[in-house]
Formats: sequence, structure tokens, C-alpha cells
Amino acid sequence: MSIPQTGGGPIERYEQLVEYFEQGCKPPESWRIGTEHEKFGYCVDTLKPLPYDGPRSIRAMLEGLRDRFGWAPVHEAGHLIGLEKDGANISLEPGGQLELSGAPLETIHQTCDEVNEHLRQVKSVADEIGAGFIGLGAAPIWRHEDMPVMPKGRYRLMTDYMDRVGTHGKQMMYRTCTVQVNLDFASEADMVRKFRVALALQPVATALFANSPFFEGKPTGHLSWRSRIWRDLDPSRTGMLPFVFEPGMGFERYVEYALDVPMYFVYRDGVYIDALGQSFRDFLEGRLPALPGEKPTVSDWADHLTTIFPEARLKRYLEMRGADGGPWRRLCALPALWVGLLYDQASLDAAWELCKGWTAEQREALRVDASVRGLKAEIAGRSLRDVARDVLELSRAGLARRARPGAGGLIPDETHFLNALHEIVESGKTPAEELLERWQGPWKGDLTRIYAEYSY
Repeated sequence: MSIPQTGGGPIERYEQLVEYFEQGCKPPESWRIGTEHEKFGYCVDTLKPLPYDGPRSIRAMLEGLRDRFGWAPVHEAGHLIGLEKDGANISLEPGGQLELSGAPLETIHQTCDEVNEHLRQVKSVADEIGAGFIGLGAAPIWRHEDMPVMPKGRYRLMTDYMDRVGTHGKQMMYRTCTVQVNLDFASEADMVRKFRVALALQPVATALFANSPFFEGKPTGHLSWRSRIWRDLDPSRTGMLPFVFEPGMGFERYVEYALDVPMYFVYRDGVYIDALGQSFRDFLEGRLPALPGEKPTVSDWADHLTTIFPEARLKRYLEMRGADGGPWRRLCALPALWVGLLYDQASLDAAWELCKGWTAEQREALRVDASVRGLKAEIAGRSLRDVARDVLELSRAGLARRARPGAGGLIPDETHFLNALHEIVESGKTPAEELLERWQGPWKGDLTRIYAEYSY
């Protein structure tokens, strides 16, 4: 979840909404990579989620990171709810999931170093207070009543609203984790091509990173229960966005879509004002019931865009949102996958050729099938495993052509970050299927073993 946006004056013209996106266009030499990942914190002795307060808690984690590693605190209503440093921030998901939103970096080498250093810092503080952290797409055992609630006004509003618009919203908020990457575009046309490829191929990432076969202590019948949860959250703000593939797609078309997504809140002077279900179109006209007579600012528009949750999301960059959280190697593999596809023109064009013939119905069916069966899913007469193999080869070729060295030039490019994904495709076995095998075999049905074997 995002922190409140800042900057920007009042919106006086509709065109400013479109210009907001246009201002994200950057020349290729200025493109960056922003990696985000979430993880569950728990008490090592009880295996219960970390509460917000107390000597062994989320607050203690934030204080330890602040004091030991020089992160600057972020407060809301007197509560420590995040940290900032060097263009990165650490924030809290509703159930206490700890999220790193990394700085915009030039190479996968850099973003992987950032992830590694973050996890080192987290483990250092966690070990001292008897806490652990684990990367999974969904909490395998905990129930809703087990989860703490973080002291953020945005989450209180959203929690109350979720049951009105879907059946799985609170599960998403409190008991899921993801890894995503944020990437740039050069122009409106470049954004459209990347957006289409990102949406169409997001089920490939869902399958390769599927890592949530358990929920509330038992198998769910889905390899990515996190992906299943998103399908019944709120249809007005989630999904595969068929309009992106239609003629006339561009910044203005996305503006029209976003204006039709009901609002959650308006943020004023440190307070989240309830605007649940209200219209940003009315806000533009000064007719928002929550703030009668007041018109929005650019930061209000930016905040509203953070409350939209499709499989790929447009801001001033594109977010890839289809993957479950996981262990270290896959945290580095996710940005590598998408950078190789989207930051090399030949790979981007080839990826579009691969998927451009799929219909909206096929794309949606693949989204469902990937969450259930992973690489065994099918589309247009092909297995998703075969599609994923093609996608990985395109990504590897793109990374090779980027030729961004690491380790002081000892590593010639970024292709090795895909090795974890190549292993999954060659075996045909997703991470979730490995978990199920362990549960059925050496764990003998004892799901608590997952914490000792899969924590960071």
C-alpha cells in the first residue's frame, strides 16, 4: 500500500489529469528500476504475527531500523508507520506486512544489492527481538482474527469498505504479500505497448512465482491463493483491463477509467477523510460530499491512483503486480524478468507478437488458470510452461543486449538473475508445488515447518 502523495497544486483543468501521466515519459537513458516486496513478520516462539506495539513488534522493528541503520521516521497521528532513506521507503501493509519500496536504480545488480542489504538489516533487528520474517504469497496458517491492525487511517476506511464490494478484500489487506517492479516508458505509444504486454503476460509471472498454496492451515486447490483473492476483491478497481487492448488506448483513456473507480478517501492535514464510494468526477466539479465546495489537488489525484489495483497499474510509471512474495532469489528474478522484456525494444516487440492474438476472454481465463494450475495452465492451445519458456528466452536476450555489468565488471550482464526462473520452467514445478510436496512428505502435514525452512 502506498504512503500519502505530496506536491502539486489545485487541479483547474481536466487536461491536468492527462498531463500527470505525460510527465512520466522519460528517454531510455533515464529509465530506472524500482523493486517492491512485502514479507510477514512473526514471533519466533509462538509463530503468531507481530503486533504493532510492544518489545517484540512492528514498532520495535521500525525503531531498530531507524536507530541502527539511519532511516528517517515517518509518522501518522503520532504513530511510527514508516521509514525513508536514500530514495527508498519502508512501509506497513494493513496486517503488519513489512514492505520495502526501493529507490529508482539503474541495474538489476543494484536493486538486488538493495534487497539483500534490506533483508540483512531486517534480520539483524529481528534476531535481537525474537522475530522472524518469511516471504510467501499468503499467510499459510493465520486467520483474520489473528491479525493485528496497523494504526493507519487509510486502512481503517478500506477495511470497513471491503465487505461491501467483494468477498476477499480483507484477506488481501491483512494476509497477502507480493513482489513487484516499477518501470518507465518513453512516450504514450511506448506506454501502451508495454502496458499491453505487461497485462497479457502477467499470468506468466503469477505461475512462475506461485507461492501460496495454503490458507488457514490447509491446501486451497490454488497454487497462488493470493491471485485468487484478487479476483473477488472489488471488480471496479481490479482485473485485466480489456480496454487497454482496444483502439484509442492512451493516457486519456486511462484517466477516464480511473475517474470511474469509486474513491476511498481524501488526505488533508494528516487525516484521511472518508470519501468511500464517492466520485472523483464530482470532486473535479467541487461537488464531493466529503468536502463540499472544495476541488482536488494533483496529490489527491495521485492518491486516488494508488487505490486502483489491476494486474498491471499505470502511474507515472508502470507497475507489474502479478507475483507472489517469495525468497531472496526470486525477489531479484522478478525485476529481471520484466526489465528484459520491456526495456529492450526487440524483446518488447517479440513479446507483443507472442500474445497480441489472445482475446480478452482468453487473457482472463489464463489469469484464472495460472492461479489454479500454474505452468500447467493453457492458452490458445499451448501450455503456460511453453509460453513461459519463450518469455524467459526473450527476457534473457533483452538483458544480454542491455549488457549492464555488475561486480565491478566481473559479471557481464544481468541474465543470471533469471536462473531461478529457468529452473522452475525446466522442472515444470512451481514453488507452490514444492511446498505441497514438502507438506505431504517430510513435513507429514505439519505446516508450521514452513517457518523454519522458508524464512529469510
